Amino acid sequence: MFRLNLWKIRRFLVKFGGIGRAFAKSIAVAEWKWRIRRAYKMPEATGDIRAVVGEPFFVPLYKLFLSYGGVFRLKFGPKSFVIVSDPLVAKHILKDNSKSYSKGILAEILEFVMGKGLIPADGEIWRVRRRAIVPALHRKYVVAMLDLFGRAADNLCKKLDTAANDGEDVEMESLFSRLTLDIIGKAVFNYEFDSLSNDTGIIEAVYDVLREAEARSTALIPYWNIPIVKDLFPRQRKVSASLKLINEILDDLINICKRMVEEENVQFHEEYVNERDPSILHFLLASGDDVSSKQLRDDLMTMLIAGHETSAAVLTWAFFLLAQNPEVTMKLQMEVDSVLGDRLPTIEDMKNLKYTTRVINEALRLYPQPPVLIRRSLGNDVLGQYHIKKDEDIFISVWNLHRSPHYWADADQFKPERWPVNGPNPNENTENFSYLPFGGGPRKCVGDMFATFEIVTATAMLIRRFNFELSVGAPPVGMTTGATIHTTEGLKMTVTHRIRPPVIPVMQVPMLTVVDESGLIKSYNASNGSVTVLNPAIQEGKLNQNEININE
Repeated sequence: MFRLNLWKIRRFLVKFGGIGRAFAKSIAVAEWKWRIRRAYKMPEATGDIRAVVGEPFFVPLYKLFLSYGGVFRLKFGPKSFVIVSDPLVAKHILKDNSKSYSKGILAEILEFVMGKGLIPADGEIWRVRRRAIVPALHRKYVVAMLDLFGRAADNLCKKLDTAANDGEDVEMESLFSRLTLDIIGKAVFNYEFDSLSNDTGIIEAVYDVLREAEARSTALIPYWNIPIVKDLFPRQRKVSASLKLINEILDDLINICKRMVEEENVQFHEEYVNERDPSILHFLLASGDDVSSKQLRDDLMTMLIAGHETSAAVLTWAFFLLAQNPEVTMKLQMEVDSVLGDRLPTIEDMKNLKYTTRVINEALRLYPQPPVLIRRSLGNDVLGQYHIKKDEDIFISVWNLHRSPHYWADADQFKPERWPVNGPNPNENTENFSYLPFGGGPRKCVGDMFATFEIVTATAMLIRRFNFELSVGAPPVGMTTGATIHTTEGLKMTVTHRIRPPVIPVMQVPMLTVVDESGLIKSYNASNGSVTVLNPAIQEGKLNQNEININE
């Protein structure tokens, strides 16, 4: 309460110009010093390192959170991390004091993959690249993408038709990865990966580099920085080959698009879309974006990996949850039947697929992608009541925030109804940092609307046509991590054609008055099936010519 009041006082003083701002600054400095003086020693988690690395790292972090609280230090070997599972502290780092934190170890981990792309970049590079990329995601572009989402999902439906006809089980995680790769290929590069039909090798290449990034985040010795030693490891040679494949594809796409832009003679404007090539790459080149080929490739690599990896993971876990909650699936199918019928979704449908969106909101709560956000302090600060110094590496556990029993009733249960369908989209809440499906603050994911519409479209179209069940005899669905949460052995499902209930037309019949055996006079409304008793006390009399006796 004390902090809140000081914040209000500072806001009030700023309105009075220079003198007011000076007083507000003095109060802020005094508050900061007071917080420093009252800071306590941060709890430190101790134990065997194998307890952390023996399973997906965010799972033991949850167990430690329950023991040590919302802010604690985790040390193993020479490495030390501050683990944050408190929404107020997360808000301080990601929003209120975001300029005092960099991507830190995340930038170091991803540098070999994404270079200075939008996710790992910091400072001025990030600001410049964000200003260049965000305008490409304008409404006209998103509308164009809805058609792409629908057609890509329809391609997956055709593939599942064959499996359903043949009675074969399918591994859905890999299919979702191929679906989202095909979408991101067209949306970002105007490139037809066609991975649902052909194995280009690009998916495995992407997974290779993501798995390597996670391995490097917890390695005690950065042996990959030693050229001679690095080449001795088969895994490193495989990662190098995967990166070479991805970069060659990106270079080819950039060159093709440059030639196309040079050939066209169209005035660029803020909602510019080339009908032949509505991709983000085309937008950036047509805008005259002054960027080096290396930076452009870094940006595209970031969009390629982050854009398809996260959406595929969300779909995987959403369908895993739906398979275990048939009552949610039935409610979802009823909404999709009502809103879409047999056509592809439009931008207007996104507003009406409310329950579908809440299902995805809830899937993202239980299986956030990514499960951890990484930052590094650029100076001294206080997190809650604990003082930290410059260059502290911080893990904000989104998994812990989303499953905390302190902030969520029935935290481990899948309940889309916890989000009112007529309420605001929880992703659009900028103050509640107990829910961070796309991050928060200035560095919140710029493609959150794109991803949400993509996932909602795919979910609606698949659920409309098929029933999904976990395959009998398949191994339990376990978790492992790359940059996102994967399954350990895939998501094996039995897919069957759904028989939709027939739509029975309502006859336009006027309200009828009838008399039953006991003599009660009733009014029957054919449009909604309601019956009203007109004479609770039995009355005598005869029906007139407009009345019909129900017993005749």
